[in-house]
Amino acid sequence: MIQDSSAETLRRLAAGTLMPGFTGTTLPEWVVEEFGRGLAAVCIYGDNISTHAQLRDLTAQIRAAAPEAIVALDEEGGDVTRIHYRDGSNQPGNAILGRLNDLELTRASARAIARELRSLGFNLNLAPDADINSCAENPVIGVRSFGTDPDVVAAHTAAYTVGLQGEGVAACAKHFPGHGDTNADSHLTLPVVSAEQSLLAQRELVPFVKAIATDVAAIMTSHILVPDVDAQNPATFSRSILHELLRGDLGFRGVIISDALDMAGASAHTGIPTAAVRALQAGADLLCLGTGTTAESFDAIARAIIEAVSSGALSESRLREATQRTAQLASRYRPREVSARGETLPSGQWSRAFDLGCRVEEWISDPAPVQLVQVDSTSNPAVGHVPWGLASVAPTVGLESIVTGSKILLAARGLHAKHPARATVETLRAAGHRVLLVNFGWPADGADVTTFGASPAVARCVLNLLTP
Repeated sequence: MIQDSSAETLRRLAAGTLMPGFTGTTLPEWVVEEFGRGLAAVCIYGDNISTHAQLRDLTAQIRAAAPEAIVALDEEGGDVTRIHYRDGSNQPGNAILGRLNDLELTRASARAIARELRSLGFNLNLAPDADINSCAENPVIGVRSFGTDPDVVAAHTAAYTVGLQGEGVAACAKHFPGHGDTNADSHLTLPVVSAEQSLLAQRELVPFVKAIATDVAAIMTSHILVPDVDAQNPATFSRSILHELLRGDLGFRGVIISDALDMAGASAHTGIPTAAVRALQAGADLLCLGTGTTAESFDAIARAIIEAVSSGALSESRLREATQRTAQLASRYRPREVSARGETLPSGQWSRAFDLGCRVEEWISDPAPVQLVQVDSTSNPAVGHVPWGLASVAPTVGLESIVTGSKILLAARGLHAKHPARATVETLRAAGHRVLLVNFGWPADGADVTTFGASPAVARCVLNLLTP
């Protein structure tokens, strides 16, 4: 129950646990007002960014309103990028880094990302992805993961964390307790991980244990159900998972951040205000609200938190604890200006991470002219609409423009059994064309080349390898 706190104090405490997104490429006035009322953090998404110059202006607006605010984004590198949302990432991404298994390269990638983030005004990166992609059909993790081996994923999660935080950007390992063993996307539904606790300890939890040992600043929850730990509540709303397992058993003392509460796995049946209260009750400290927050929806969420304290459903001490942890994170990672940005790692060895099939050598040796074709498909919401594959680095043609006698490099992403690229390959080969199917993603049957990533930097490696 409320003790001696005024309504204004409770409103400030509630705002201190919230991290909204917003629409547009300039800072809305309502966000400026909320900074004055205790708002601690904002999250920037791809649709908030048009150019680097515009982004620097946007973060300058945020810093003018709240000099020590947490300014966050998802900049994993590779497929998931926000600062390169318009032009595609200049980094290889986790799956390639894990396959190369060079920890210094992973640290270097994270350092380059951190320096670019700092130059643009950010002090929290919602990365690295610490999930083990143990389900090959996972529709939302895939190449965002460092791999399938718990020890390899753990080592690279730690290296990435050290790289980020050594450059003054807080890291956030995600998605606790592990989103890799799912065949559903929590943006769209509530996935279930059926692993027993003993398997979780041997697999999913290993990277998080390693991240905690490296003093990772934050850990993000996942909107997944793990029945062997809590049969009723998704991880984001589970005290058993956040308080007993993460805080108690694993000893984590940093900030627990919720995955975006506008995702279906979190709020499809309750709405975001109720989801926010549930997450705080379970032990989350900073609540990521999602992309489309408005003044009205933000106020409704804050009021729901205040009402929960008033009714005794949420203790004021729990709310204060969450606000204090978030404030400590902001204090520890104050923004520091740097000039470096846009650093690209030497990419000469990245192709060692590719899987090459039996057709590749003969295709390369064929002297016929090369034509590039890309078959598009819907990307998952975590990736969004980012330039990818061959079309991001070179001209591609449609099927109607293919020249007789040419050999074809055909790019696809998210290759699955019914992917349209498969029918395209069959049609072209039946017409007598020599086709090499390049899968810019996680391995799938039928691909001649698997790249484990789709960024423009990876696509250049593909062209350098196959069209020397």
